[in-house]
Amino acid sequence: MQAVKPGRVRFSILLMLFLVTTVTFADRSSLSIAGAALQADLGIDAVLLGYIFSAFGWAYVIGQIPGGWLFDRFGAKRVYLITLFCWSLFTLMQGFVGALPLAWAVVSLFVLRLAVGFAGAPCFPGNARIIAAWFPTRERGTATAMSASAQYAATAVFAPLMGWVVQDMGWQYVFFVLGGLGLLLCGVWLKVMHGPREHPRLGEAEFAYIENGGALLDMAPRPAGAGGSQWRYLKLLLTQRTLIGLYLGQYCNNAITYFFLTWFPVYLVQARGMTILSAGFAASLPAISGFVGGVLGGLVSDALLRRGCSLTLARKLPIVVGMLLASSIVLCIYADSDAAVIGLMALAFFGKGFGSLGWTLVADTSPRQIVGLSGGLFNTFGNLAAITTPIVVGYLVSLTGSFDAALLYVGANALLAVISYLVIVGRINRIELDEPPDPAAGSTVAVSSAK
Repeated sequence: MQAVKPGRVRFSILLMLFLVTTVTFADRSSLSIAGAALQADLGIDAVLLGYIFSAFGWAYVIGQIPGGWLFDRFGAKRVYLITLFCWSLFTLMQGFVGALPLAWAVVSLFVLRLAVGFAGAPCFPGNARIIAAWFPTRERGTATAMSASAQYAATAVFAPLMGWVVQDMGWQYVFFVLGGLGLLLCGVWLKVMHGPREHPRLGEAEFAYIENGGALLDMAPRPAGAGGSQWRYLKLLLTQRTLIGLYLGQYCNNAITYFFLTWFPVYLVQARGMTILSAGFAASLPAISGFVGGVLGGLVSDALLRRGCSLTLARKLPIVVGMLLASSIVLCIYADSDAAVIGLMALAFFGKGFGSLGWTLVADTSPRQIVGLSGGLFNTFGNLAAITTPIVVGYLVSLTGSFDAALLYVGANALLAVISYLVIVGRINRIELDEPPDPAAGSTVAVSSAK
């Protein structure tokens, strides 16, 4: 008897995550596209622009753990919808700051960037939670890579488009266009997103396929009081060597990401002498390379797993190879032509994408009861780079008058990520919680590693 093939409903969920993640990355990078024109219009220097860039990161980091807890407590669909609406609205509002006096414009822009960061904080913990619910282990690397690669698709699609918008209409319209697009997606999300147990089109064969493959099916809210103290869980997560290595590796990976999302277009305009429009198109090639690398990294990891490699080797090998390629960004210091710079950036971001499997490891290792909280903690540490990278680069550019030291800083982070995954992160296993029947009894949470 021929086996019944599972359906493909789970891929419609992945497409929805890809679209929403593309929009959130376009929103968070919108200031980088408008940055050079905004800087000239408002008359602010590189250091102040770096602090404005970093405003997103401060709030984004603060919102990670509360955001992960909200997903575990109230369910992914509802929380994600609210955050999508809020970050899109705050993005749109940034278009109006140019009408204010200079001091008010700078303060308002900083506050709105804080608001976008806080509202968007649950995005990646939510992606990890939804992918863990919808995809079996053998497909999880590819699914996570596809959703994460939206960061590159956002630049590839929107950098040229928003460069044209800035040149022809003004930097304010970048925020109007991107904020409006996010608000439109809210209706699509409400219609498309469901958990596996509630989806009206999910067949029995596909449900059994994802359940038997290790998916954590429930996306529904967790009852109040279930699962014990969040502080106790945080302490547990912070004492796991594997997770500490993941946190450091993700911080280093995101240092490259946030150089790309903040200073890279400014670098092309100020250091390479490109126009805003040409910089937008030039930024698209590294972004496309990062997208290809991200998808390929997930495919290679899952292929290694299917061929019998250990989970540890299948996840770590693409990460290490990718981060070594990403360190090639320092060679831009010695490149004379714009074409060579774009080529090297494309190679570096291909590697960065190829090695971006951190969220796959979150889904592979997190205790199943607290995937959202674990993802929030992981993203908290990773996105400290959203604070430090824009500010460090701003000071380096201001002090040296060039981007050479900034490129060295970014390349060093790639090498540090390699060290973290090779030296600190051990075997990749799921951390299992053996909780007492009554969490209110006050007994401790035991932990073990599932093989």
